Amino acid sequence: MQGLRQYSNDLVRLDLSPPSPTATSSASASAVAVIPTNLSIDAEESAETKIQRLISEHPVIIFSRSSCCMCHVMRKLLATIGVHPTVIELDDDEISALPPPTAHDADPPCNPSAPAVFIGGACVGGLESLFALHLSGHLVPKLVEVGALWV
Repeated sequence: MQGLRQYSNDLVRLDLSPPSPTATSSASASAVAVIPTNLSIDAEESAETKIQRLISEHPVIIFSRSSCCMCHVMRKLLATIGVHPTVIELDDDEISALPPPTAHDADPPCNPSAPAVFIGGACVGGLESLFALHLSGHLVPKLVEVGALWV
């Protein structure tokens, strides 16, 4: 697939540059521009807006720095349970754009630094908070509640 690159650490990166509008449909004799409808990317979006949109679009999402070992452990824990989260690697200047915790989010409040996991739009926190949620027996019900896990 064009735009996808496989890396040795099980990550796949997708090149999200806009496609050229010169593609044509072979089913039609006239030239028809093919524009993907499954990706909504606005090049003018701020980092905060992109992050908020990603949080709202994915039931389980992890924001991390590249090559973060804690993110790897978070992914493995969730994969063991049966959930495959979306992982977004942020640049250092984008990490500050992570949303601050709200009163109904994690208890104790989520620290908006990377890695940070969001489940159902709510900030769970980092690795320690995710494991605490799992060990307390509340992680699986929360994943079922947001539709990320079927039991």
